[in-house]
Amino acid sequence: MANTPKTFTRDDGASIAYHKTEGDGPGVIFLGGFMSDMDGTKAIALEAHCQKQGRAYLRFDYQGHGHSSGEFKEGTIGKWAADAIAAIDALTDGPQILVGSSMGGWIMLLAALARPERVTGLVGIAAAPDFTEALMWKGFSTEIQETLQRDRVYYAPSEYGDQPYAITMDLIEDGREHLLLEDPIAIKCPVHLFQGIVDDAVPWEHALTISRRLETDDVTTTFIKDGDHRLSREEDLAKIFAAVDRLAR
Repeated sequence: MANTPKTFTRDDGASIAYHKTEGDGPGVIFLGGFMSDMDGTKAIALEAHCQKQGRAYLRFDYQGHGHSSGEFKEGTIGKWAADAIAAIDALTDGPQILVGSSMGGWIMLLAALARPERVTGLVGIAAAPDFTEALMWKGFSTEIQETLQRDRVYYAPSEYGDQPYAITMDLIEDGREHLLLEDPIAIKCPVHLFQGIVDDAVPWEHALTISRRLETDDVTTTFIKDGDHRLSREEDLAKIFAAVDRLAR
């Protein structure tokens, strides 16, 4: 079936599900968010746009997400970043533009740092680097922190799905090994960040911090006054597509 994803096997045995469109370069890779998958609105809409442009496009699921192998609560930022880097290496050729949504914005920065010769542009959508520390741990009550330290897991209610988020202490501790916003981020390629002002998951100030930390001078930050965390309305998508097209020239 056309909608059945293909898979590739990582060196550690993990099976990563993906959909790939062949086309011109630079290619575009979509990196989804925490507990999201490659079948979300933005991933599918961007695929359709790239197909119209004749541009190569890749969307995939991290381990523990969507159609890929593994359990979600066993995932960490390091593991999911390694999935993204493995997908770049195994499934694409030549220069790539990474489009990262929420947690995917952190993953895209880590992948760009790991493969600077392959990544020629970044588009962040409510990008959330360091969210496990800055937006989770520091925002948790003492009771939740104690639950995590005692049980190694806390089940947080989600506004974006029926199932709660399984927040593990492994996720928090691993996240601390990949923090980016405390120092300059050695990325030289062009970056375009989109941030909704009424985002209830990632505060708009987070985008300013990212902009300041990036070493590249080619940073565009677009604030959408009535934009929420999803930024998946038609008018939001049009802005994102235009940024991708600009970076692809």
